Amino acid sequence: MKGMQLIKNDPWLKPHTEAIEGRYNYFIQKEKELTQDGKISLSDFASGYLYFGLHPVKDRWIFREWAPGATAIYLIGDFNNWQENEKYRLTPLENGIYEINLPQNAFHHLDLYKLKIHWQNGEGERIPAWTRRVVQDEHTHIFSAQVWNPENPYQFKIKQFKPNVSPLLIYECHIGMATSEWQVGTYKEFTYNILPRIKAAGYNAIQVMAIQEHPYYGSFGYHVSSFFAASSRFGTPDDLKELIDTAHGLGLAVVMDIVHSHAVKNEVEGLGRFDGTYTQYFHEGSRRNHPAWDSLCFDYGKNEVLHFLLSNCKFWIEEYKFDGFRFDGVTSMLYLSHGLGECFSSYSDYFNANQDGDAICYLTLANQLIHKINKNAITIAEEVSGMPGLAAPVKSGGYGFDYRMAMNIPDYWIKIIKEQKDQDWHPSCIWHEITNRRSDEKTVSYAESHDQALVGDKTIIFRLIDSEMYWHMSVNDSNMAVDRGLALHKMIRLVTASTINGGYLNFMGNEFGHPEWIDFPRQDNGWSFKYARRQWNLVDNADLKYKYLGNFDKAMIHLISSVENFQASLLRKVCDNDGDQILAYCRENMLFVFNFNPVSSFTGYGLLVPEGKYTIILNSDNPAFGGFGLVDESISYQTITDPLYETEHKGWLKLYLPARTAMILEYRV
Repeated sequence: MKGMQLIKNDPWLKPHTEAIEGRYNYFIQKEKELTQDGKISLSDFASGYLYFGLHPVKDRWIFREWAPGATAIYLIGDFNNWQENEKYRLTPLENGIYEINLPQNAFHHLDLYKLKIHWQNGEGERIPAWTRRVVQDEHTHIFSAQVWNPENPYQFKIKQFKPNVSPLLIYECHIGMATSEWQVGTYKEFTYNILPRIKAAGYNAIQVMAIQEHPYYGSFGYHVSSFFAASSRFGTPDDLKELIDTAHGLGLAVVMDIVHSHAVKNEVEGLGRFDGTYTQYFHEGSRRNHPAWDSLCFDYGKNEVLHFLLSNCKFWIEEYKFDGFRFDGVTSMLYLSHGLGECFSSYSDYFNANQDGDAICYLTLANQLIHKINKNAITIAEEVSGMPGLAAPVKSGGYGFDYRMAMNIPDYWIKIIKEQKDQDWHPSCIWHEITNRRSDEKTVSYAESHDQALVGDKTIIFRLIDSEMYWHMSVNDSNMAVDRGLALHKMIRLVTASTINGGYLNFMGNEFGHPEWIDFPRQDNGWSFKYARRQWNLVDNADLKYKYLGNFDKAMIHLISSVENFQASLLRKVCDNDGDQILAYCRENMLFVFNFNPVSSFTGYGLLVPEGKYTIILNSDNPAFGGFGLVDESISYQTITDPLYETEHKGWLKLYLPARTAMILEYRV
């Protein structure tokens, strides 16, 4: 296939035409293989969850499992005192599949069960790979599968939901730590207490972490054990369905943070040595273990693994009505080295023998499947190397993601906050970093996500203010460190959000400057929930300055969302004066002006802009946002004609720009 659009868009990719076309052709070949040369659809292939696992069928139960290394499999549980017996022995079928049919009274709602699997020279208890419900005993801490078959299961009120995400404004969240209490939060608490906050704040999508069941709470949900089970520590499957249904009723899309890049090592709870072999789902030898994450790496070259993971994608969309996925750890999947120790300084670093062709094919298949199941689905790649084509259409030579995470931006903000004095912040560098992206791929920009809030790191607000937050956040308290922190926090978020070419993301609580880090209960902190929660009382307290940041974020998000296709509008730089530390740019009929200078305010600062009348519509120095109110927002400004630029319909706008402030002006011809 010659002349792929991806290469036409970027001539520098031409030397790598063979590699780009090769990965596309491999995907086409694999799709034909999986669909039996078109006899079935990819969606049909990805329906394993309807076949495997435990299912009530008319007047009986049927259970199936794939375990090619097993010599015998028994169901054990509450129904047989956790003992093996022939009544509950599975029958081997072809291709390593085992099956058992049982009468209707064999299982009851909430029964606990597992598999007892025998293999050559060994045996072990296992949680079924396709189970949809896993619970942990609060006393023994042992995990078991659980029958979930309520008499009156939750019925979705909204059958078909079409997200209005133009632009995509994501509120990243974790259900368990969305409560103010020192405990694990629940789906229901999130539904009733947090969803209304998100809606009021102006966001149009939530990205939910830690949904897939994981044995260690402190893993943040990234060491998954049961891929088809919604974590029971937050509530029931019906509770999660109600959460998603309620979000849709509020106009919020729900994106799931899905983990297909690796799996937890646990054998009893996970897939580690499910059927006694080490290679049922994972690579053999040195490729089996992820050297940085202490986890297991899927063998994407196996059709059975593709069947499992693709079915997992379809399951969450069909069963729970998720609107899409943010794929975690994509960099780790793309390269045999997992991207570790790579510099990615030239295109040749992307297209060489280090590519994992099977993983690339899986990601392409996953995007193809997801968008065929739901044409309005949203897919986002968490990828740090900058692989070209990741968020380009499959037919153009890309992977098919809708967006890629702009992971360079938060790294940049951390770097300059840590390493540079305020007077050394150069607007030209800021502009380059936040707009440095491929023109044919949409990105999700963000100043910080959960990554920057984890213990061992610091949020932007905590880096800016640090321990002064403990003593000087009262509205009646004056403190230079706090004033600086509030001012820069607003500016950093505004310049990041207003330059998007796809979407914007915020982690819950960061919008109002949530203090401190995130640290989940663990032995080293005495199993404390002190830091694994969100202190909503801080932003709700009228006597504290957190409300100022919350107010500003709300105003910023509502303004951006009020402009249809804001992310696709032309971004035109007006000024990036590094000496004065002034940055200005136009978008639609808005002018964005930033004075990053820590000490100098400017009177009558001239900007050459489109002719017209300008009115301030957002000002970070407004007292409602914790500012000093130095600018009279009631004044409108008219450009001054310059004969040199008359044919370009440009004129000079003279503005008062206080130090460390940002403003948006709307203009009319």
